[in-house]
Amino acid sequence: MTIQHVADAAGVSIATVSRVLNGDQRVSPELADKVKDVATRLGYRPFGAARDLASGNHRSIGVIVPDLGNPYFHDVIKAANVGASRDGYRMVISDSGDDAEVELSIAQERLSQVDGLLILSSRIDTAGLRALSRQPTPIVLVNRVEPGIDLPMVAVDNFTAMLDLCGSLAALGHRRVVYIAGSESAWQNRERWRAIRQARILGLEATMLPAATSSIEGGYAATDAALESAPTAIIAFNDLVACGVLGRLRERGIRVPDDMSVTGFDDIVFAQHTLPPLTTAVSPRAELGAKAWEILRARLAGVEPDLPPLLAATLVVRDSTGPAATA
Repeated sequence: MTIQHVADAAGVSIATVSRVLNGDQRVSPELADKVKDVATRLGYRPFGAARDLASGNHRSIGVIVPDLGNPYFHDVIKAANVGASRDGYRMVISDSGDDAEVELSIAQERLSQVDGLLILSSRIDTAGLRALSRQPTPIVLVNRVEPGIDLPMVAVDNFTAMLDLCGSLAALGHRRVVYIAGSESAWQNRERWRAIRQARILGLEATMLPAATSSIEGGYAATDAALESAPTAIIAFNDLVACGVLGRLRERGIRVPDDMSVTGFDDIVFAQHTLPPLTTAVSPRAELGAKAWEILRARLAGVEPDLPPLLAATLVVRDSTGPAATA
């Protein structure tokens, strides 16, 4: 069913139908009612994409993530999409492959294709973020706090939660730990390592070991090198890395937590279903996604949003941690 069908059935021009459906008040009420009745009877609906293109509004939101394979991002996106869908926006999601240059390229390309942009756990350097901040398209940084960058930001307090996690290990008698780190360009990684270093006041001595990727495979591959430092606990950057560590320790016959304690971060959906269930920090993913959309929606409306404080993550202790093993 096309606009031509409506015009023919109503005995008016296509231009008149268009004016009526777009709410033009210059059309008489009687004629407008007639056109609307015909459109309803015929089941005509305007093609949204064409209408939006003509008005300059895309009704689309770009979302960029470093790794779509990480369930953490699914949960944040899902929560943001609830608000976006309610407000009539579609989401266009891109995976940067944890590459800062690719992420910046995607962002620059998307700016002319969407009404706003959410960048999750951005890896872009500060120069690139400053360049993006000068663009007219609204952008929100999600899970990154970067002083001196004129972009609205919403993030989780990684530092406090990681310090709590370190405190729980110290209370169990752990003194030597290895941190299998995430990407050097990830703000979360910097915050988590900052907390682990701060935990020296609790008697925790930590060695940082980079992983090739912040994934199950990355954790698995880094485990043997981590064991060379003779730690009593391994602190993984996130739950995916921790799952890889658990798998490799199991292959080597190292019991968790009897011989080695292991922790993660984020509490993704299967963290409580690992063997043993994983001690981790619960990141408020739904709240983060909802807040991100709330901020972006305000910017789309031309309103300066109220930025929330860092959202709290909370420690959850499960069976993957226990008293430090004695030599």
